[in-house]
Amino acid sequence: MNDSAPERRRLAARLAQNGVLTSPWLCSAVEAVPRELFLHPGVFLDEGSTWRPVTAADTDPAEWLKTAYRYDTLTTQLDGHLTADQASDPVQGVPTSSSTAPATVVGMIESLGLQAGHRVLEIGTGTGYSAALMCHCLGADNVTTVEVDPDVAQRADAALERAGFWTWTVTGDGLLGCPRNAPYDRVIATCAVRRIPHTWVRQTKPGGIILSTLGSWPYGTGLAKVTVDDNGNAEGRIIGRSSFMQARAQAVVPVAGDLSARTAYTDSERGTRVPPTMLDDWMPAFLAQLAVPRAQLVRAARSDGTKLLYLFDPERESFAQFTADGDSWTVRQGGPVALWDDIEEALVAWQHAGSPDVDTVQLRVTPGSHTYWIDGNPSLCWEHRLA
Repeated sequence: MNDSAPERRRLAARLAQNGVLTSPWLCSAVEAVPRELFLHPGVFLDEGSTWRPVTAADTDPAEWLKTAYRYDTLTTQLDGHLTADQASDPVQGVPTSSSTAPATVVGMIESLGLQAGHRVLEIGTGTGYSAALMCHCLGADNVTTVEVDPDVAQRADAALERAGFWTWTVTGDGLLGCPRNAPYDRVIATCAVRRIPHTWVRQTKPGGIILSTLGSWPYGTGLAKVTVDDNGNAEGRIIGRSSFMQARAQAVVPVAGDLSARTAYTDSERGTRVPPTMLDDWMPAFLAQLAVPRAQLVRAARSDGTKLLYLFDPERESFAQFTADGDSWTVRQGGPVALWDDIEEALVAWQHAGSPDVDTVQLRVTPGSHTYWIDGNPSLCWEHRLA
């Protein structure tokens, strides 16, 4: 087997040069932990409409190391079961597990502000690479990592042992945390959630930090960093843009079937005040998810190629359908919730506030609610009561 030490040093140097890697202890971890150990049995490389399987067993060792130390996210599972060793030709599928881009992994760990002796809970073990980096600094006994997929958890546990880390690898629903090893100084989620579960807050020490991606769309999500107080609440802000696969328990089932039938009966029809194409941009998409957290944005097309745009909230049986006439848009809405009214109100207020970026959003988590607001703009505030 080729020695990957030069690749590890180059990766650490690149991360440091890009301003992502700043802590000496984490630099030491990146240089010490072989990423290739966490990519067994292989990866899928994106070729546009298909995924090309690449395995260590069938690849020249030097070429395999080049693949393993790409600066990109490497997909390790498709459709909840398929791994690269089970495919010989390019395949189609939806990524369901991956080795996240090193810059993202390292950047998130840096944001935790880890110190010696800290106990960490990681939600979403994935390949186990990020857990290994934290084990290198804190010691394996201080890291608990939870993975919902039994096969993924088993591969990660084996990889961690190959790397010399016998940590707490738990198979289960990460939204429930892991009370056995609580309380924790830090909680980090490498999956996206609609809201921060209060179970994580309860399992975190006062003064402890929770870091998690918030949102349910493939884009327009934000990295939340909150600090737990003495009263069992947590408060903080969105510290930047982020994108992760959705937690399995909250994964959205795509709207399917006859969309024309779903939108046949409307309660209102009017021109829009702002174009729905604003939702193609990150911050408007994030605001839309705050305004209507259960909604899905659906793009479709008629047989003649005419593009269609919808919002659906299946849980509340509501929809908004958009049609364009030149630069003007019309929205038809149906169901008990006027989805576009709520989103449009947020977008107009956001524009009036000067269109601030996602890192101006603050949030508070209590046992009964999630509240979001934008710095200095009391009109831009959303409270979601929890059932």
